[in-house]
Amino acid sequence: MSVVIKTSLKNEPVWEKGPGFQEGLRDLRSKLNANTFTAGVVAAIFGCTGPALIVMNAAQNGKLTDAQTISWLFSVYFFGGLISIILGFYYKMPINGAYSIPGAVMLASALPLFSFNEAVGAYFIAGVLVLLLGFSGLIGRVMRWIPLPIVMAMIAGAMFRFGLEIVTSAQKAPVIAGAALAAYFIGYRLNKKISPILWSLIVGVVAALLTGGFEFENIKIAWIMPRIFAPTFSMGAFFGIAIPLAVLVIGAENAQAYGVLTAQGYKAPINAMTVISGIGGIVTSFFGGHNANIAGPMTAICSSEEAGPDKSGRYAATIVNGILFGSFGLFASAAVPFVKALPSNLVSMLAGLAMIGVLISAFEQAFAARKFKFGAFFALIIAMSGLTLFKISAPFWSLVGGVLASLIMEPDDFER
Repeated sequence: MSVVIKTSLKNEPVWEKGPGFQEGLRDLRSKLNANTFTAGVVAAIFGCTGPALIVMNAAQNGKLTDAQTISWLFSVYFFGGLISIILGFYYKMPINGAYSIPGAVMLASALPLFSFNEAVGAYFIAGVLVLLLGFSGLIGRVMRWIPLPIVMAMIAGAMFRFGLEIVTSAQKAPVIAGAALAAYFIGYRLNKKISPILWSLIVGVVAALLTGGFEFENIKIAWIMPRIFAPTFSMGAFFGIAIPLAVLVIGAENAQAYGVLTAQGYKAPINAMTVISGIGGIVTSFFGGHNANIAGPMTAICSSEEAGPDKSGRYAATIVNGILFGSFGLFASAAVPFVKALPSNLVSMLAGLAMIGVLISAFEQAFAARKFKFGAFFALIIAMSGLTLFKISAPFWSLVGGVLASLIMEPDDFER
């Protein structure tokens, strides 16, 4: 199956051609192994723990009801998982779907200023804006123009905090996180065919059980069905939620995922990634969700070397992740209590270990070449700083600052 839709912008394809669903389905069985399965599970654990708590915190700040909160979680997880399955099978690439974590952080302060229905209307508009940008073909042209070292430096800076979690988690929880770290090193030396993350996960869970790290007493299960909400449109929500959210989806999540995939040698379908992120934003808005789009950190986990040496088979990790991620959304009302029971330091440790390969590759490609050194440096430090301007997070400003620095200090590199 091949789909190539052209835009009016010099025949730039909106939906880039991929191998197709038939080939993806046919090869899945041979590509599914211990490495891809483990990477998919680790990505799902990461996506269903800390980020879920961020959404629940934003909902609490906005004084949302339990029904509104559960519907929000259902939409971003179910449709985010569906994006993983669709793009994973069609492109046979580890392109993961989820939602904008910086967007959820931004909503923690924005939701109290508007009614819930006004927020729903703003989510809808943000999805439309992202979709239009995808159809224009501009995103693909812009991302291909930005020098690779600057993109890689942005990835290194944005993901560096995950690497730091290896140290901070071991310090905060020396028994649980320390056991997981020791298992990683031992597993790597004993058998390189099986991802050492698997041993970290198993040993970490056992250590948490033995030390009482799980807070089972807080688990209370009650089934709540997702609901559909009518949007209300206001200028305040347009400028306060819709515009920043659209920029975050493109400038933070999609840009990170594009850079990560490029670093691993994939030709990422950036226009299709943008289009499906826009569609995801429109669909989830009716369920009270702020967006379902491409996921930067989970794409990094599933596309890393921890998902196996066979790059053509890493999409299997994305399929595993998509199934688990979507299932979390379907059973959000029952799953959320279990998320709260997981030791946060164990989750942080696993995510940090999964990012090692991505970080090494990003640093190598950012600074190994002789070109764009100043641009890469400024992109790195801006991304690491966590800078937020006009409610737009650091990865976007990292790319802008990196390109400007290179244009000023090393313009000849663009000509070469």
